[in-house]
Amino acid sequence: MSDVIVVGAGPAGRALAARLAVRDVDVTLVDPHAARPWSATYGCWTDELPEWLDAGTIAAQTAGVRVYTSTQGTDVPRGYSIFDSAALATSLHSPRIRHVTARAVRVDDRRVTLDDGRVLTGVVIDARGTSGAGPRQTAFGVMVAESSAAPVLDGAPAILMDWRPASTADRPDTFLYAVPLGDGRVLLEETCLIGDPAPSPNMLRERLFRRLDGFGILPADTDAIERVSFRVTGTTPHPWRASPLLFGARAGLMHPATGYSVAASLSVADEVATALSAGADPRGVLWPAAARTVHRLRHIGSRALLRMGPDATAGFFGTFFGLPVDVQRTYLSSRTDVAGVGAAMARTMMHTDMATRWTLARAAIPGG
Repeated sequence: MSDVIVVGAGPAGRALAARLAVRDVDVTLVDPHAARPWSATYGCWTDELPEWLDAGTIAAQTAGVRVYTSTQGTDVPRGYSIFDSAALATSLHSPRIRHVTARAVRVDDRRVTLDDGRVLTGVVIDARGTSGAGPRQTAFGVMVAESSAAPVLDGAPAILMDWRPASTADRPDTFLYAVPLGDGRVLLEETCLIGDPAPSPNMLRERLFRRLDGFGILPADTDAIERVSFRVTGTTPHPWRASPLLFGARAGLMHPATGYSVAASLSVADEVATALSAGADPRGVLWPAAARTVHRLRHIGSRALLRMGPDATAGFFGTFFGLPVDVQRTYLSSRTDVAGVGAAMARTMMHTDMATRWTLARAAIPGG
């Protein structure tokens, strides 16, 4: 088959390049900062991890997570994993991958033009991540010693969402995310799930410090910080029509109601690589009819979240995480189970208040 050019060396692009290399495909990875360490903390549900992934890429795992939407917490018995970003990057390296350190200024189906004037030809995959205006997820986090984080966790192995307001001055429109990092530290992060516009990381920093002050944790107790800001939706509402083929978050593999994309990209990288190595069109693998339908359904959910007020959002997640874990799993992780995703959305809607039901119904109507 023709050489493959993957543009973008984030987790999605590296994963696809690595799985192509395993199949002896000549692959070129293009990125202006290919050697830059990944500073973000990547998490996922443990059952989303592909079998081929090296176990050493996981820094920490818990048997479940806790979700707070009021004074009471709900324990969700579904395994959760935090990646070791450096180990993940190393595991996706292959001497068979040709690295080109340059910025792509034009990306076409069979041609990539670089900022230094060079032109590369081959089958092109665009995995450059999300960009531009649109709904964003933002966060500000600090990493503290496990002993400092103990009052925050309060016996929970990890907290996926704590929607309780940081103080009486704050509205419950952001939540605390608290997860172990596997090295004796815990990430404590104030997060805006989705906003348009979204609060800046600096605004979330102030809210986080007010929250931590309530637990007696001072900023001086922290030894590292994390700032997060990325577009939640892909670059097009119909990624299956895009040319060249998009992959990773750029292709809409990011779940618009959670902001998670790494595990989804890792999971489908093998199938896409198999199709490419056989000279087949990978669109059928990446975007079968069922996946396109689920993609549309999930975006109904994200539109609804953008329209909900703070209290309604917290209540919505309280309802959702009160559903059976297998129902949660289908909505959060399945890309092709149309009936299951639709049923999860319907069950959530049935157990919410009338105002939230109306918001969800309007989000399902184009232009509603």
